[in-house]
Amino acid sequence: MKIKLHYITKAATVAFIPLLLSSCLKDKATPLFPNQPASAPVDYTFAATADSLQTATYNAYLSSNGNYFVQNNAGNTTYNYWPQAHMLDALTDAFIRTKNAVYQQRMKSLLTGTRTTNGGKYPNEFYDDMEWLALASLRAFEATNDNDYLDAANTLWTDIKTGVNTNQGGGVAWRKSQLDYKNTPANAPAIIFACRLYRLRNDAANLTLARSLYTWMKSKLVDASTGIIYDGINAKGDGALDKNKFTYNQGVYMGAALELYNVTKESAYLDDAVKNANAVINDTDLAPGGILKSEGQGDGGLFKGILVRYLTLLAQNPDVSGTNSNNYLNFLKNNAQTLYSKGISRPALLVSPDWKTQPSGTIDLTTQISGLTTMEAAAALKAAGKI
Repeated sequence: MKIKLHYITKAATVAFIPLLLSSCLKDKATPLFPNQPASAPVDYTFAATADSLQTATYNAYLSSNGNYFVQNNAGNTTYNYWPQAHMLDALTDAFIRTKNAVYQQRMKSLLTGTRTTNGGKYPNEFYDDMEWLALASLRAFEATNDNDYLDAANTLWTDIKTGVNTNQGGGVAWRKSQLDYKNTPANAPAIIFACRLYRLRNDAANLTLARSLYTWMKSKLVDASTGIIYDGINAKGDGALDKNKFTYNQGVYMGAALELYNVTKESAYLDDAVKNANAVINDTDLAPGGILKSEGQGDGGLFKGILVRYLTLLAQNPDVSGTNSNNYLNFLKNNAQTLYSKGISRPALLVSPDWKTQPSGTIDLTTQISGLTTMEAAAALKAAGKI
């Protein structure tokens, strides 16, 4: 991925928001309070923590006009398009989990506010940005049956498909002004969306496009020996492969393979998703010591949460072997517990870009959403008895 945003760091002050804790104690973890014995077990109250993080994020990052979420918690009110989509996804997670109407209201305000802030329209310059909003809008539609979300998704999808061309042999371009640069962020989410829209509409053209994009992406960007996917090709106009390994590229690739499996039941797609997931959880660069690495803030702050979202879906697929599923669930549990115990400040409820250490200084919205997404995933897995 080519980084689009630039973030400024400054000192931050945030409102104190209480963390809800229960008295039911289970798993061992680093003590959250100084007077807690080192050996005392801790109940990982993921749902309560997700609720508290939702409140903290809303209070600290919502713009003064209520239309969007600002760049950081230290006074930078810049509007950045793609984190709004992931915030909509996180709000949808909370609505699905709680059925609380307040989340439904916030979802709708964010959808309309995004359009207003983006000049009265949903499309923008970057195809990957639009795909994130299309995916989040489609999920919100399925959760609420509100046709405004489906209309937004359809509008975006019409625009996104203009990025499909034969440069580099196929695929969706990254941006409208650079149609010969292709990357994972612009292709894997498009595949996921096309499959989900096919499932909703039974429109064969969407499935055909998903297959075509996947074939191109796998042939151009995946290391066949490891199953790891790289970032892109032809960024500098020289046809070279960008071998950057980012956590979120792995997440959307396994997500694309999984969605194609879900709608076709062709085992090769599930095999690809499993191969990639197995590589990720054992990769000492992506997950040193079994904990997803810090990729800084800015765009990179969001990367881990995206991987968690799609690995969570794969881990729960009934056609994944018990051994693999357990490995993924243990990995997700370990990361969520580490973030819960070490990477969230209390009572401020800010999220660190490094889940093994407390946050300090300014925290970007992207970084905060990554932690929020992970707590929502852990809450859902715990409620399902998976972790």
